[in-house]
Amino acid sequence: MTLRNNSRVAGFAFLVYIAAALTGMVLAGRAASGGSIAEKLASLAQHVGMMRVAVLLQVLGCFCALVLAVTLYAITRDEDADVARLAASFRVAEGVIGAVSLQRMAERLWLATASGTGAPDPGAANVLGAYLFQGSNLAATFFSVGSLLFAWLLLRGRIAPAWMAWLGVFASAVVVVGVPLEFVGALGSPFRDVMWLPMLAFELSFAVWLIARGARRPVGRLAVAA
Repeated sequence: MTLRNNSRVAGFAFLVYIAAALTGMVLAGRAASGGSIAEKLASLAQHVGMMRVAVLLQVLGCFCALVLAVTLYAITRDEDADVARLAASFRVAEGVIGAVSLQRMAERLWLATASGTGAPDPGAANVLGAYLFQGSNLAATFFSVGSLLFAWLLLRGRIAPAWMAWLGVFASAVVVVGVPLEFVGALGSPFRDVMWLPMLAFELSFAVWLIARGARRPVGRLAVAA
């Protein structure tokens, strides 16, 4: 594809990814609301359809991550092919890890709706539910590193406006530091609650710019052509 087409596909993939991920996260939270594991499972059993929609949206988000890996690589490879390839690898890992983690969402749904002789007793269901509801930020860790590398290439190659590329570098660096700290339980409020806001601002503005204007050719390539 041409640079313009890759820009448009990446822009729309960003928007779909954001919409799918946020909506899916909200629906999954509402479907499994409650304080205790038993309350969450009871709520989930009453909102099976909502949870299924959340899973499908998360699947769509995983596809978008793979699309972004390819299109962002195509946009940035002329600035530094090795770094762009590494960044794409992190985004591919993000999509794959996210897809694998969907199995845990399906298992929660099964546990909440299991009945008959094959259903676990309340004590076992509570233990298993505690494990299945345990969150993981592994996919987000790979996302943050890939995003940082791509944003750095956007800045270095002047592929995007300077303010936008700097926002991407800053937002990605915040998440690169924050996600591992949250993963090990060393990060709490209020930083944990706001660390994704710069990333949201960057991706929304970058997506709109890609669709409307398209990525620029890296200055390194222009210099070589000259």
